Amino acid sequence: MASAPKVRRIIVLGSRSVGKSSLTIQFAEGRFVDSYYPTIENTINKIIKYNNQEFAAEIMDTAGQDEHSIMNSRHAIGIHGYVLVYSITSRTSFDIVSTIRDKILNYTGTENVPTVLVGNKTDLGDAQRFGRVFVKKNFGGEQESLKAIALSMRVISTEEAQELAAKWGCKFVETSAKNNENINKIFELIIGEVEKSNNPQTDSGNPCIVS
Repeated sequence: MASAPKVRRIIVLGSRSVGKSSLTIQFAEGRFVDSYYPTIENTINKIIKYNNQEFAAEIMDTAGQDEHSIMNSRHAIGIHGYVLVYSITSRTSFDIVSTIRDKILNYTGTENVPTVLVGNKTDLGDAQRFGRVFVKKNFGGEQESLKAIALSMRVISTEEAQELAAKWGCKFVETSAKNNENINKIFELIIGEVEKSNNPQTDSGNPCIVS
């Protein structure tokens, strides 16, 4: 008789509007939610297979944090792995993930926890936006015209985030919930990080999403 999957509690944290709910819904349901509704708290369940063993992942999507937020202790204690999300278009959200991590370490009383740093919204890295430009008319003067122009909204470089992940000793991935880019990889990586922390001799394995 096969043993029941081991439960692994994963929490998704980050500031408001970075796409935490969009990531978890894309992962759970395979669809993108464009509208923003502030999340209070939601938990999804998914089976992830790692090193030929099934894990029952309980993934908690939380309300947005800011530097002044009082983090609930249950968002740090009893959690196996932490997914810290920022938007590549927001310096503030990038700064806040460090604040959140400091709070987690303070609650847990440890120097390190299984973590994956996620830079979301790569679809906006080179997005097309409408901008106002002025074009000359045939008979002199200028006329204002609205046209699409290429405008990069990225403010956090991949290299800067990689440096932070190296400082923390954690995994890093850039994602797009809209384009379903690297969404599964987030949760594959965090399960791997949790298992490595439980058993430092564990190799990288080959995690996959089962259901």
